[in-house]
Amino acid sequence: MNITIVGATGNVGRKIIEVLENKNFPADNLYLVASSKSAGSKLKFKGKEIKVENLETFDFSKGNITFFSAGGKISEKYAPLAAKHSTVIDNSSHFRMDPDVPLIVPQVNSNDLKNIKKNIIANPNCSTAQLVIVLKPLHDLFKIKRVVISTYQSTSGAGKAPMDELKNQTHQVLELKALQDAIPIKIKGFEPDPQLATSKNFTKQIAFNAIPHIDSFVDDGYTKEEVKMVNETKKILDNKIELTATCVRIPVFVSHAESLNIEFEKPFTLEKVVEALDGADGCKVIDDRKDGGYITPVEAEGKNETFISRIRKDSSNKNTINLWCVSDNLLRGAALNAVEIAEAFIKIK
Repeated sequence: MNITIVGATGNVGRKIIEVLENKNFPADNLYLVASSKSAGSKLKFKGKEIKVENLETFDFSKGNITFFSAGGKISEKYAPLAAKHSTVIDNSSHFRMDPDVPLIVPQVNSNDLKNIKKNIIANPNCSTAQLVIVLKPLHDLFKIKRVVISTYQSTSGAGKAPMDELKNQTHQVLELKALQDAIPIKIKGFEPDPQLATSKNFTKQIAFNAIPHIDSFVDDGYTKEEVKMVNETKKILDNKIELTATCVRIPVFVSHAESLNIEFEKPFTLEKVVEALDGADGCKVIDDRKDGGYITPVEAEGKNETFISRIRKDSSNKNTINLWCVSDNLLRGAALNAVEIAEAFIKIK
């Protein structure tokens, strides 16, 4: 089995390499591919250095499975070329809503891998992946009617540059505050620059802030990120479920959190909810009703599970619960799910 990773030097590409190694994935040869800017650099896999090859000249016939993690434009141009020779697992949004491309979270809809028409499999949005893993066992038992989603998404979901901006901007803001504190009396001719903490990757300052805006706006006032979560969940789980989402970027490096309000068609008990979630593949309940008895993004980083906390009945609406879920977006939301798609595909094939 020969494996190719396009976008190998990016956040998700590096995580795919890590997951393949940790899982001891049966890769006879691993080909790492990136832009001409990164070509020639070297990355380690199982103790050996592998030279990164140039995407523009790479021969896709070398691989049996090709992971794409280089953005929608690259996938649009190169994934169909790769699909002529290998099965493509694409992490971008480009093919997700294509009716001829299955959108897969193996714990939820692996049977859809039996119907591959273009030799391309889509990996969902990172926030969608952790969401449907939580919803699936509950939908099986109580049939979900409606979900209200609020996300709190880390900067790594936008790439390495936004992570660097959070780090640098945090330093800038603290330096500005220290400067202002050090000069309590206004000196004539001196005024600290209020734009010292500038943003290049976000619409507002990200350090010490929360930005209710991820991706571009659409005509009805939602953002594309919010629309993606709704449409992808319907495609993966059940088109009849009603959903609405508000997606927020927060000053965290890794892991996305979601606050969910879930309305069922059938009555439930909290005991059955906890039992279903804790027994579901990919889920882990940590829900002690005391200080610190829940999971936060920092604790979820580097973990494979989607953690669920703060499970409680919604006292304002019948057959409804509230809960909090957290997952490493680079793993569960991207690299881990992509590799698990490959594992599931190999089994079905």
